[in-house]
Amino acid sequence: MGETISSLQGKSFLAEIDFTAEELLYFLDLAADLKAKKKNGIPHRYLEGKNIALLFEKTSTRTRCAFTVACTDLGAHPEYLGKGDIQLGKKESVEDTAKVLGRMFDGIEFRGFAHKTVRSLAENSGVPVWNGLTDMWHPTQTLADLLTIREHIGHLRNVKLVYVGDGRNNIANSLLVGGSIVGMEVRICAPKSLWPAQEVIYLAQKFSDRVMVTSSIDEAVAGTDVIYTDVWVSMGEEDKFAERIELLSPYQVNMQMIKKTGNDDVIFLHCLPAFHDLETMYGKEIYEKHGLREMEVTDEVFRSKHSKVFEQAENRLHTIKAVLAATLGNME
Repeated sequence: MGETISSLQGKSFLAEIDFTAEELLYFLDLAADLKAKKKNGIPHRYLEGKNIALLFEKTSTRTRCAFTVACTDLGAHPEYLGKGDIQLGKKESVEDTAKVLGRMFDGIEFRGFAHKTVRSLAENSGVPVWNGLTDMWHPTQTLADLLTIREHIGHLRNVKLVYVGDGRNNIANSLLVGGSIVGMEVRICAPKSLWPAQEVIYLAQKFSDRVMVTSSIDEAVAGTDVIYTDVWVSMGEEDKFAERIELLSPYQVNMQMIKKTGNDDVIFLHCLPAFHDLETMYGKEIYEKHGLREMEVTDEVFRSKHSKVFEQAENRLHTIKAVLAATLGNME
């Protein structure tokens, strides 16, 4: 890889809408290069001597591990700060916390609830801030999704992706806007009460005239290249299980839906964790209360040739590493 795009140096990574198609594709190219370097044992310590704060209001497996390993591989020191370690918004304002951390750390990752929190960190810290997930957007996940699609299909432009399920969550928002920016045809398939907010649809339509939001599964999945789903109930919404099961059971990704695409090579993606069996306490609890052995995706699809979910999970590391390197690193 050559030098990073100069517009990315020192820039925060809060949402896809803040970046051009060229910049998003640069992140993917850099991620592919860093992935190859890691596979071949080639050092890439572009953040040598940097200190990175990892702020987590919400728990995480993939995001925490990916940021920690990315920092370490790049030569930086990651410092994990969970919700019990800091007083963010409780005894100390987000603004004051940002100003303190910005004087001690070279960059800040935030995973939490309100998007306004990560914006305030970026506005007040004086260092790059990276969004590990908020209620509105999940841009590091989108990059991993796009890299996975490109690896298996070979390109992104004109790729048809349908997101099935809760169309109002951060994954759906990010896929709709991020996918449209890079030239994909993104379809959201959900009950009307769970369609994306109109302002999110408008953002996507600025970049694409092929945005589809529909309740019709047959219409949405016909000819698609990628089927994507997520859990029916997001963290903090556990009281909505009965309601969501009733609404979303027809939208479960199963082999019948896969066959409706008419594409034997269709890819299945999921940001994980997925409730596809009874091998978790959570899954057993849902089965006992609601009688469901599988939720948003069947075990058959999850374990099928169509499923690329673990490649997708690994790509969280490589794309996060690219974001850190491009916005903070010395790439010379």
